[in-house]
Amino acid sequence: MTKTSFIGKEKVATAISLDNVVKRYGKLIAVNGVSFDVEEGEIFGLVGPNGAGKTTLIELIEGLRPSDSGYISVFGLDPLKDGPKLKEIMGAQLQATSIYERIRVREAMELFASFYPKTVDIDELLHIFSLTEKSKSYYKDLSGGLKQRLAIALALVNDPQILFLDELTTGLDPRARRNMWDFIQGVREKGKTIFLTTHYMEEAERLCDRVGIMDQGRLIALGSPKDLIQGISAESKISFSLDQRIDIKEVEYLEGMSKLEQIGDKLILYTNDPGKVLEELVTLAHKKGWELIDLNMEKPNLEDVFLTLTGKEIRD
Repeated sequence: MTKTSFIGKEKVATAISLDNVVKRYGKLIAVNGVSFDVEEGEIFGLVGPNGAGKTTLIELIEGLRPSDSGYISVFGLDPLKDGPKLKEIMGAQLQATSIYERIRVREAMELFASFYPKTVDIDELLHIFSLTEKSKSYYKDLSGGLKQRLAIALALVNDPQILFLDELTTGLDPRARRNMWDFIQGVREKGKTIFLTTHYMEEAERLCDRVGIMDQGRLIALGSPKDLIQGISAESKISFSLDQRIDIKEVEYLEGMSKLEQIGDKLILYTNDPGKVLEELVTLAHKKGWELIDLNMEKPNLEDVFLTLTGKEIRD
């Protein structure tokens, strides 16, 4: 068995290429004419509501299901015809990882390594994912965050060129989620291409170079998070409460504000110039003797893009 250390791969233009891919289940068209490319070395995110076709599309790319029509290539390989070769260069972390509870961390790594003709150095992989001190621990005794780290380490044991991550941080607390994001960015720095599906729009916005949005089997948007957000022309929101009752007409004419809403005791201002409106608001509050309570500003994000394009919550 050949062992190698993590090194960057020679760059090629495209890691994944899809052209007009279609998959049907009877009358249901689960994937409906999807086309896009994933560049080598990027983190590509795929998001969409439940039933959008994400899982089916990934299974087609991984060679787990045949498409009805269209073209799919992963590093120049046909997922069906070149299945064994593809599996040697591919790693996958599933949404639910099933591992024997009384296997130790190092034993699990050695077992998975035995499945491949080439592997990375296990000690190096344990070190990268801060699992060295847990190498003799049973899987059942690991925290949720450590189990996720191990799942990704197992997916990387064959030194894959491309890594598929399905709902990477589901069930993790906010701190563990952010730690996992740091790990994934570190994996990309090792020269890996990462294909990520997630229900957390903040995660997609933080990690992904580009994001594809699927709905009803179609790819309805594709671009960098910044470009997608700018494309919907959404406004920033400034929300606050006051320490006293006022006539809301007193804040209706702030310069740069386009709309004003009142929800309970909270006022929400909409604007394309949040800095200007915030300055005007603070000046007005000082003049009137108001105390601004729970003042908060929210810029447009991928969640707004998703709602605008699909009319659905991400978990619908």
